[in-house]
Amino acid sequence: MFNPRSNKNITNFLNLLPVVTNNPCSNNPSLFFTVRFISKTPSDQSIHFTISYLKDKLGFSPESALKLSKYVNFKTPKNPDSVLTFFDQHGFSKTQIRQIIKTRPNLLCSDVEKTLLPKIRFFQSKGIPDPEISKLFFYNARLFARSMEKHVIPCFDQLSGLLRSEFKATVAIRRNPYLMVCKLDAYMLPNIKTLIDNGVPESNIASMFNYHPASFIMLPDRFKDVVKQVKELGFDPSMFKFIHAVIMFRKVSKPAMESKFDAFKKWGLSEEEIWEAFRKYPGVLEASKEKITAIMDFLVNEMGLQTSTIAFHPTIFARSLEKRIVPRGLFALDLLSKGLIRDLSFSTFFPTSEKAFIQFINQYKDNAPELLKLYEEKLKFAVGGKYKIESVKLCRAWFYVV
Repeated sequence: MFNPRSNKNITNFLNLLPVVTNNPCSNNPSLFFTVRFISKTPSDQSIHFTISYLKDKLGFSPESALKLSKYVNFKTPKNPDSVLTFFDQHGFSKTQIRQIIKTRPNLLCSDVEKTLLPKIRFFQSKGIPDPEISKLFFYNARLFARSMEKHVIPCFDQLSGLLRSEFKATVAIRRNPYLMVCKLDAYMLPNIKTLIDNGVPESNIASMFNYHPASFIMLPDRFKDVVKQVKELGFDPSMFKFIHAVIMFRKVSKPAMESKFDAFKKWGLSEEEIWEAFRKYPGVLEASKEKITAIMDFLVNEMGLQTSTIAFHPTIFARSLEKRIVPRGLFALDLLSKGLIRDLSFSTFFPTSEKAFIQFINQYKDNAPELLKLYEEKLKFAVGGKYKIESVKLCRAWFYVV
């Protein structure tokens, strides 16, 4: 029986080393182990140089530099300088370079020609501009460590095949850089197969993937549960609304969904009315709780609309409050006060494009020639950013003064 503590067994093992290894130190077993140990321990000099380099060249604090030196060390500035020059020449900002090195310090020891440059050239060949490529690697520094033949090219080809276009693949990557490091075979392709098996047209999958690529990356069993939930709500898999609903269930967590339901309920809507709005337009649950509250407040309290009317037109929650709902809503109230319209029509004022809405205004140029000018001035008043109740009150006051 082998006893690892037996001196005899240890001696026999050491005597076998010259036979089983070609290591030049194999004739001296004790030296063999010593050399291996020393080779993995950086010298104090190289550690000191690495720490100084990280501080002086990249601006890391002494604490951060010391921490990073545990993962990378070098004795001369030649290789790290070539890496930093490479990043600079390819449009990476100092902030991006610093963050990339913080995430992947061993990149400072990379061979620029063999490891870094081929990946940059690959994405350049696909038509992605340098600023976008720098963003891709900024969010995805580990991509530099991936094999071109085994990972980068196959992953890109899979995306191109799914979207039937290299251009659309580049758009998806630019929207979600993490696609290039995800295990697509494990976390995305099975989910696409689930959709197809349930009757979702491939064209619908490709269209939705263009806008929400990250939502297709999920544990397959969990994704199947989401698809099942959507089917139970009565959605038809052949319709685009089905996959839209799947994406909303994927993006919106259960607590967030409950919070948004509560926001609607505070305005008197029943749970069934909310689900019906969701069936008409799944994107209704993409709006934040704050946006839901602000839109309901304006439409109910400022415009006097019924909550049931609003729920019947759920796409309103996809519109900009400041740039569309408030300006057009106040304009509609002005037309109503002048007697130019008899009632407020959702389909007339909110869903239409800006071009179509201007054409609508032009109907009244003979009776009220100042209307178009008034609307254009009001649009200039609308500012971007998060909506606040106070801004609507100010906008309304200004609108009626003009």
